[in-house]
Amino acid sequence: MRRYSNTICIYLPKQYSKTLALISLVASASAFAPTQFGARTSTQVFIDFGKYDDQLWSNDAKKDVYATWDPASPRSTMNFNPFETFLGNSPDASGIFPGEPFYKDPQRPDVSYAIMLAEKAEFAERAASPKAGDTPGAPGCKNGIPKN
Repeated sequence: MRRYSNTICIYLPKQYSKTLALISLVASASAFAPTQFGARTSTQVFIDFGKYDDQLWSNDAKKDVYATWDPASPRSTMNFNPFETFLGNSPDASGIFPGEPFYKDPQRPDVSYAIMLAEKAEFAERAASPKAGDTPGAPGCKNGIPKN
C-alpha cells in the first residue's frame, strides 16, 4: 500500500480486480432490472359490486334491491335505490351512475310497450308511498340532487 497525497492505493492481483469489476457491473445493472421474487405491488383497486353484478338487471332484480334498501344507512354498492335517477340516468346493478368510476353497463332484459306500461304503474305507486326516510339529502340517497 502506498500513499500519494491523501490517496490510498491498494494493489490487487489481476484476477481480483476483474472479479470486482464484474460484481460492480452486475450490481449496477440489477438495480434497473425488475425483481423476480418477493412481494408484488398491485395497482388494481378492489370494489365490492352489487348483488346483481354481471346478472340480468331486470325490474324484479331492482324490486329486490329496493326491498333491502335502507335510506337511513349510508349509500353503498349494496345499499342504494335502484329507481333513483341522476341527470336522467339510472344506476347500474351496483348503484353507480354513468360517468362515475367503476360504472358497468348492466345486462338489460327485453322490453315491450306492455311491460313498460306495467313498470310505469309500479313507479307511480312507489312514488305515492315512498319508504320512510326517503328524502333528498338522506344518507342512502344521492345527495344534493333532486329526484326525477
